[in-house]
Amino acid sequence: MDVIDLHIDQTTELAETFGLLSDPTRLSIVIACMDDEKSAGDIAEHVGTSASLTSHHLRLLRSARILKSQRRGKQVFYTMADACVLSVLKIMIEHLAHDHPETVET
Repeated sequence: MDVIDLHIDQTTELAETFGLLSDPTRLSIVIACMDDEKSAGDIAEHVGTSASLTSHHLRLLRSARILKSQRRGKQVFYTMADACVLSVLKIMIEHLAHDHPETVET
């Protein structure tokens, strides 16, 4: 395997992305948005967090361009913005399902 030489800015951005996804609540929010768009309220209910905490996490994920939002009337809907992050998460979930099939729903 070739060694990849990243510029310090790229290394920092990569570390920040992994840092954002290292929080279980934020990761759950991203996973909830993997297959289809969801409203902020649906995400909060799915993840089991308050609307204000969910909104805070959504702001961070949107600013990192991991999720994108679209306003429709009074509701805001979120979906994955980054196909690469989506691919990495799907690969990791499949890997986890392979190693621990009893604990992962596919």
